[in-house]
Amino acid sequence: MDSGNFAWSIAATALVLFMTPGVAFFYGGLVKAKSVVSMMMMSFGALGLISVLWILYGWNMSLGGGTFAFAGSPFGPEGTSFALAGLDSSTLVGATFGATFAIITVALISGAIADRAKFGSWLIFAGLWATLVYFPVAAWVWGDGWIFNWGANTGLPGVIDYAGGTAVHINAGAAALALALVLGKRVGFAKGAHKPHNVPLTLLGASILWFGWFGFNAGAEGTFGLLGPENTGAGLIVVNTLGATAAAILGWIIVEKIKDGKATSVGAASGAVAGLVAITPSCANLEPGWALLLGVIAGALCALAVELKFKLGFDDSLDVVGIHMVGGFIGTLYLGFFAIGTGLFVGGDAGQLLSQTVAAFSVAIYSFVVALVLGFAIEKTIGFRVKNEDEIAGVDVAVHGEEGYAIAD
Repeated sequence: MDSGNFAWSIAATALVLFMTPGVAFFYGGLVKAKSVVSMMMMSFGALGLISVLWILYGWNMSLGGGTFAFAGSPFGPEGTSFALAGLDSSTLVGATFGATFAIITVALISGAIADRAKFGSWLIFAGLWATLVYFPVAAWVWGDGWIFNWGANTGLPGVIDYAGGTAVHINAGAAALALALVLGKRVGFAKGAHKPHNVPLTLLGASILWFGWFGFNAGAEGTFGLLGPENTGAGLIVVNTLGATAAAILGWIIVEKIKDGKATSVGAASGAVAGLVAITPSCANLEPGWALLLGVIAGALCALAVELKFKLGFDDSLDVVGIHMVGGFIGTLYLGFFAIGTGLFVGGDAGQLLSQTVAAFSVAIYSFVVALVLGFAIEKTIGFRVKNEDEIAGVDVAVHGEEGYAIAD
């Protein structure tokens, strides 16, 4: 790897790592004032725990172990060690870049159980879910797993997931739905009952996410050279990351205006995240015009999808399902229609759509089932949800002994 690519790979790793504090701010502003510390600590706890697990064995598992292997050995494939010792610098940076994806994927799940989860139980779930779901799914998609090898083994177009529509967003969203079902509804759950306590904090978080997402999407281009040694795809990735996100803001606030009579700043921030989610798998495989259309569609549909929790009766506190799972499905399946050269409407046939559909639903079902089992096991043993009285009073003091805002006389 030349010095320019090497420097960018380190910068991109830092950008993606910064996204997890961005998630903490985004989520923190959306909860009530007495739960902000708890909400942000779930992201920071994931940052600490998943980093350690990734270095110990997660990276080795994510490499895969054969065409249809479940995942790589946690003790490392031949020629590597248990704890990444003795590897060259570019490999170590690439491993660290992969860690940042694992961290934020786990952190995303926490938004579904805001205001009512025990911190210790969350960390136990996070470690088990990362081990049993994220690390193997990363091997499926980017290692030597069955999704990565889908095209070679079936004769269909290969599955396209450049930066994590399946492995990150559908994966996290499906797990979030499972945990929302396990923990049940918040006290007083109803439309309009829980309002963001700090809108500027949420906008700050969304801004950090957008900033970091250029490392998330374009980072792999320099870190792994996925599109060739000259980084020929970097420009397309960057413009699509800008365009789809901007268009999704418009899609979301237009729906808000039509539906509720007002376009909100939280809606604009949520629309931006929905656009970022949707463009994640497709950033390197769409012409810019189709990326703009994807953004509008994702923003509009996710704005409608977040209302489903009230109709279907599950309490996904901060709309992880409506934004990340739905947005991940939109971005992943959209490639079946508009992927450059293989999409149904741009010179291909239905094969790409079939490939995308199989991958998306396989990851969603696997993640949901494992998360549901883990969540119920934790709830029935040590307990996952705080007491109702602690939830009403605010979980910050009960769980962490801290207040987000100490107002002095």
